[in-house]
Amino acid sequence: MVRIIGIDPGLRRCGWGVLDSSGNRLSFVACGTIMPPVELSLAERLVHLHRDIDALIDRFRPDEAAVEETFVSAGARSALQLGQARGVVLMTPAARGLPVGEYAANLIKKSVVGTGHAEKGQVQMMIKILLPAADFKGADAADALAIAICHAHHRGIRQLRATA
Repeated sequence: MVRIIGIDPGLRRCGWGVLDSSGNRLSFVACGTIMPPVELSLAERLVHLHRDIDALIDRFRPDEAAVEETFVSAGARSALQLGQARGVVLMTPAARGLPVGEYAANLIKKSVVGTGHAEKGQVQMMIKILLPAADFKGADAADALAIAICHAHHRGIRQLRATA
């Protein structure tokens, strides 16, 4: 069995989801959303994000982490801030010695729904089918679970490529 934490990077709303994977069997563990207070400075919000992710790693003891590659169509300032948040999200589990997989949004949707252009509602519906016990309160937590599911499906391929 492998415990995976999926993280959907964001500076305002950072989704996280934890599941256990054993072969083709997936089991929901927990999920939620980290929301650093917007009144804090950028540096303080990044520290908040780091501390919360670090606490999640302490609490749930994942073996591996998975993060969504970001697609940005917003302005340059938003893209830069999202990139900084993503850096914290990648660095925190890596600093704890966890392997970190990165996945494009289209691959995540294809892994969960079967098509890379699925709507958010379709992704959420499939997560409820794949993880009936999942109790997500928003799109960010659902997206994080989708990232973890994608990693569970593709981690064997990643390991084979790493050893080749």
